[in-house]
Amino acid sequence: MTPHDITKLIVRTSMKDRDAFDLLYRQTSAKLFGVCLRILRDRPEAEEALQEVYVKIWTKADRFAVSDLSPISWLVAIARNHAIDRIRARKAAAADLDEAADVADPRPGPEALALAGSERVRIFQCMETLEKDRADAVRGAYLTGESYAELAERFGVPLNTMRTWLRRSLLKLRDCLEA
Repeated sequence: MTPHDITKLIVRTSMKDRDAFDLLYRQTSAKLFGVCLRILRDRPEAEEALQEVYVKIWTKADRFAVSDLSPISWLVAIARNHAIDRIRARKAAAADLDEAADVADPRPGPEALALAGSERVRIFQCMETLEKDRADAVRGAYLTGESYAELAERFGVPLNTMRTWLRRSLLKLRDCLEA
């Protein structure tokens, strides 16, 4: 089969001609399988890669530009790049697993959980010492992420008043927690 014939098959494949794609596969699969096998060095993986290569050819055939270059070079480039991508993915997965052994568990241990529980109780007790609207403003700002402007609007007070509420409330909480 000449390069011109392969070019015609790729062009027909770009128009989703199944017969042309079937003939293209029969005429070029041995060469592309050899490329995949040489790079991947594993027959089952090369067979799987070859199938993925032909899916790419089916979906990207419209990107083939007819030129003086050999159409088989375009096909080989797709197979080569795909096989290399598989090797890179394999290495990245192995590196991730190796690094995972050195990662500490970010969750707190039993002692930290017990301390946090007692701190939580103290914080709730100190929040009870604030006026209800001040406590709601502190919760809005520091637990739900509301802005000062949103809180000022919700409570119907000027922006600077809201800032003063929050600053004084935090000072009162700090004093309560330090006692």
